[in-house]
Amino acid sequence: MDDSEAASAVGRFLTLADTAEILSLTAAEVLELVRTGELPAIRLGTRGTPAGGAAMIGSGGAGVWRVERIVLESFIEAKYEEARRMSLWQESDFGNIPELSGGTIIRPDDSPAS
Repeated sequence: MDDSEAASAVGRFLTLADTAEILSLTAAEVLELVRTGELPAIRLGTRGTPAGGAAMIGSGGAGVWRVERIVLESFIEAKYEEARRMSLWQESDFGNIPELSGGTIIRPDDSPAS
C-alpha cells in the first residue's frame, strides 16, 4: 500500500486519537494543541451528550474534534521547518547574542572554567 492508498483508507478527517497515534502523543496532548490553536481542527456535532449518553474525549460537551489530514501534514512540515530554522539560527554567528536568542547566551564550547 503506497501513501495515497493509505491516505484514502484513513479518510479526509482524523479523530484526536488517530492524530495522537500519528504524532506519537496522547489524545490529551493533541487536544491541548487544538485548544491553543497550534493545530487547526474543527468541532463537529451539537452541544450536549451524544446519543448513548457517553461523553466524548476532549469534547467539553460540545461535539467531537476532527483534524483534516492535509492540515496535519502541513502542521508536521511546519514543525520540521521550525526545527531546521532553529538549528540554523543556533549555528549562526548571531545565535549567541542575548537580545536575539531570548536572553540566553549560547556558547559553542560551554565547558566549566578551571
